[in-house]
Amino acid sequence: MADALTLQDAPVSTRIATAHAMIAHYNAQDADAYVALMTDDACEAGYRGAVLREGKEGIRTGLKAMFAQFPHNRADILTSYELGETVLLHENVSRAPDGEQFEVMSIYTFSGDRVSRVEFIR
Repeated sequence: MADALTLQDAPVSTRIATAHAMIAHYNAQDADAYVALMTDDACEAGYRGAVLREGKEGIRTGLKAMFAQFPHNRADILTSYELGETVLLHENVSRAPDGEQFEVMSIYTFSGDRVSRVEFIR
């Protein structure tokens, strides 16, 4: 009898790979590489809420300020899902090794092969 295909065995989609790459850039505190995977008019927002950072430059500037405030900030991906042009990541975020920790759901909306919007549920 053949073994069942597990989630770890399933091929990773291009969109999930892009979202994972963005988290890797985020963890490296590389705002330039992070926004390179986004559309020019991209934004980051609260889920169904206000825009937090707008456009590549707004996102880049906001991330650099956050990285300066939290130099040990890190997001670890717990689970990834894809449906159509949307990727959902369940993440555990740590501000510092012994600092604040919280979980977040990040919703990545794609336009072609680039991310046009990221919304956060916390």
